Amino acid sequence: MKDLDSHILREIGTLSRCIHSISDLKFKEINLQKGQFTFLTRICENQGINQIDLSNLLKVDKTTTTKAIQKLIEAGYIDKKRDDIDKRMWRLYPKEKALEVYTFIIEEENRNIEACFKNFNSEEKELVSKLVKKMRENIESDWKEIKNF
Repeated sequence: MKDLDSHILREIGTLSRCIHSISDLKFKEINLQKGQFTFLTRICENQGINQIDLSNLLKVDKTTTTKAIQKLIEAGYIDKKRDDIDKRMWRLYPKEKALEVYTFIIEEENRNIEACFKNFNSEEKELVSKLVKKMRENIESDWKEIKNF
């Protein structure tokens, strides 16, 4: 049986699942369901983004994005408006309710970042950021090819 070349992706996966579990519990109090906070924050940060670009940004299926957007609309967090020029395209905008909880979400994300980087010096933090970004860039072309983006 072949040994795994590196456990780095397993570690990153475990880290991601821990953060999402903590966040999902915290964000239940503002009526966000599992993983919806990622969609909400990106819409707040990229007002007017379309669903295809949002899917690409988050690296999720278009179907996943559609379901999340519908739930956020029903919960009163976002608006979906037709593009002024291309009437086939829809743009996503945060409502006041979304902008009000955005600060709470970012504060929680910052707490998670602080917890993850406990006992790291600034050089180590910078190095981890650069290396993980490089890993993401390396795999992104494979993801785009598989997802037909």
